[in-house]
Amino acid sequence: MLRFEYLDVTDPSILWNLLKERFDHQKEVILPNARDEWRTLRFQDFKKVNEYNSALFRICSQLKYCGQEVTDEDMLEKTYSTFHATNITLMQQYRMQKFTRYSELNACLLVAEQNNELLMKNHESRPTGSVALPEANATNTDGNNRGRGQKRHNYQSSQRSNVHTKDKTKVSKHDVGTSQKSDGSCYRCGSSGHWSRTCRTPAHLCRLYQEFIKGKGKEANLIDNVEFTPLNVADFCNDMEDIN
Repeated sequence: MLRFEYLDVTDPSILWNLLKERFDHQKEVILPNARDEWRTLRFQDFKKVNEYNSALFRICSQLKYCGQEVTDEDMLEKTYSTFHATNITLMQQYRMQKFTRYSELNACLLVAEQNNELLMKNHESRPTGSVALPEANATNTDGNNRGRGQKRHNYQSSQRSNVHTKDKTKVSKHDVGTSQKSDGSCYRCGSSGHWSRTCRTPAHLCRLYQEFIKGKGKEANLIDNVEFTPLNVADFCNDMEDIN
């Protein structure tokens, strides 16, 4: 726009004087605003050190342009005096370092900021008192071990269940055997209609029946293909009557 405004001016000295008249008063315009910004500048108002540095150097450049020099001592004091009230101890530690250049303090502030961000990141990822998450390989290995352990547990449970079922079957058969045969006859006397634990047949008849059963077992190989008629209690009773 300036080129088009002064397009008809061909003499460089005339152009320079016109520009000086137009812009030479900028110092009077910039200086009050720069002074006010310097007065209100505070380190605690910025979240990042680089943001504070950007504002600090911009104001210092404006003051220098207006003829007011800002020294390293001025920048150091401005920074120290505008720390947050909660960081008084930290500010005193920086003062004890006795920095002579602002660049030295700036380097320490940047390092401290990076360390603080790292600490906060670690704290937020795992709050105080919580347990660290296992690594991926450890998790997979643990999961595989649990899977194999579960399979072994299921297999052992299945075995125990089968054994328990077999034991139940044996016990059930034993209970039936001690009470009644599959054909409904008593194991003590051979008669039907009652169980062995409720049998009231005389003991001598039961002994005769048991001896008969034992003898029958010895002759089993000889009479496998021979039909025979089993004896009943009544047959023994008739024999006993004959004996009496």
